[in-house]
Amino acid sequence: MQEQVHSDYLQAFRGSFTSALRWHHLEDLWQRLREAPEGWFVYAVGESVPATAVSAEAFSAFLGELDQLLRQEHDEDYCGIVYADDLQNPSMVKIYDPNNLGVSCGFSENPPLPGWVLSRIPPVDLQENRPLPNNRRRWWRRVLP
Repeated sequence: MQEQVHSDYLQAFRGSFTSALRWHHLEDLWQRLREAPEGWFVYAVGESVPATAVSAEAFSAFLGELDQLLRQEHDEDYCGIVYADDLQNPSMVKIYDPNNLGVSCGFSENPPLPGWVLSRIPPVDLQENRPLPNNRRRWWRRVLP
């Protein structure tokens, strides 16, 4: 059973995603997530894989903190660093760290991993081979201790 969950997560993670290209698209996505805040796993890539979904309250608070961080650190007139498997009915969302974008869109032999993954499926270790920067580690631990 555990192997099936692992396989399901990786298959979903490697699937097709659509960008919340503009800031108003991101606002719409956040609203959809807030409408059904139960059952979400919040995984900071490079940290321990969460074993349980976060509470609805913690999830909503995380979205607020994350939105603030993205708007402060991604100083562009577009968003383009948040991707969902389905913008209307998301079950997995990848959020790229504005300070570690690399080639997050387009083609790359070794694309960077997102900074955070929100999913309805229990996450698995994505084998991140870079340590999480200390400033992100502190932010993460403040937002979701």
